[in-house]
Amino acid sequence: MTSEQEKMLAGELYDPNDPELAEARMVAWTRCHTINTSAPRDEKLRRSILKELFGSGGNSVWLEPPFRCDYGTNIYFGEKVYFNFDCVILDVCEVRIGSNVFLAPGVHIYAATHPLDAEQRRTQEFGKPVTIGNDVWIGGKAVICPGITIGDRSVIGAGSVVTKDVPAGVVVAGNPGRVIRALD
Repeated sequence: MTSEQEKMLAGELYDPNDPELAEARMVAWTRCHTINTSAPRDEKLRRSILKELFGSGGNSVWLEPPFRCDYGTNIYFGEKVYFNFDCVILDVCEVRIGSNVFLAPGVHIYAATHPLDAEQRRTQEFGKPVTIGNDVWIGGKAVICPGITIGDRSVIGAGSVVTKDVPAGVVVAGNPGRVIRALD
């Protein structure tokens, strides 16, 4: 029998009110709360929580609190990833972020989505994985929608809503986000 967590990670419809998932979210929210209320100079505490919170990369990611996520364990980082203040990741499916990625204040990354049917939406949701390549810069208040892949070296302009995959080495801006130029 497939658990609700297995369905969730596979991108299938699942029940978000499942007790196992509710407990996993509570663990992540508690860890985020600890980071968000920790003393700025308590790097030892923050680092230990980051290692527990994320699927990988907690040893080198840098977060400026506050930060929020659903589970944390479905987030995987390369080396030297930086999150400025007020970032959110809804990680009901895997969110993979490469190395040397910079996220400006207020960036939101959503792997979570919902059925269009209102009755179904009352009890079920699903997700689509998000992948962000190496050396990407995402501007302030940008939103990365479910199922998106962003190629290496690309730049996402502030306030953009990325609804389609982004090739490598381009600048994307707007709502919806569009390629506005290639980078050399």
